[in-house]
Amino acid sequence: MIIVMILAGCGGGGAPQEAEPAPAPEPAPAPAPEPEPEPILEVEILIAVAASLQNAFEGDLIPLFNIDYPGVKVVGTYDGSGKLQTQIEEGLDAALFFSAATKQMNALVEGGFIDASTVTNLLENEVVLITAIDTETAVTGFENITEAKIIAIGDPASVPAGQYAEEIFISLGSWDEIAARASHGTNVTEVLNWVAEGSAEVGVVYMTDAASMEDKIRVIAVAPEGTLETLVVYPVGLKTDLGDKAEAATAFLDFLKSADAAKVFESYGFKMM
Repeated sequence: MIIVMILAGCGGGGAPQEAEPAPAPEPAPAPAPEPEPEPILEVEILIAVAASLQNAFEGDLIPLFNIDYPGVKVVGTYDGSGKLQTQIEEGLDAALFFSAATKQMNALVEGGFIDASTVTNLLENEVVLITAIDTETAVTGFENITEAKIIAIGDPASVPAGQYAEEIFISLGSWDEIAARASHGTNVTEVLNWVAEGSAEVGVVYMTDAASMEDKIRVIAVAPEGTLETLVVYPVGLKTDLGDKAEAATAFLDFLKSADAAKVFESYGFKMM
């Protein structure tokens, strides 16, 4: 008898084939590097900036901008926004204007000096009543400011902080008395210094100004709610017809609206809008 044995799995006469290994996955592409700022030719731009921003610009913002744009020399002129407005109208060749109020910016836009498409309301501030740390005063707020012997405010004709002060005291019904006896500073920095030196018993400035001299100044009160119709807004914009300074001025404006600049502004007490 012949027994035929069929071995299962041996069909085809060869050994079992091993499965081929799956191909290794392609490595993920490396992230693209951040684009470097395009180089800008050596150029100087003049900026006209409200006095209350001077410390932020000179101490931090301009040096920070020059890290990426070393070829751009930024020269600042700082004063009351109304005086800067007049200077621009009279021919000051400022590539950028940063006002402490919308009134002056709007006037320059309407006059064709500032390009409306570039204007941005960037910062917000508060109006406060201050005195020197070592000055004794009976004043406890805006409501009884007339108890002070010498009151310092910015000139309402040209200084936004003075215009805000006028609006507050008109709302409180005390403006006529204050206007007759107040010392008017040409900008908010002058008012701050008068109070810090003791030349004025009290003064009206921005919260950020008081914060810049916290070793010499104390805040008595913030402007009462409802005494200002609008927020204390700081708009910034570029001059029309910038010519060969357009690239540098635009780069600087873009920088002022960046996250890095926002950190600087906030460190000085401003609020971003």
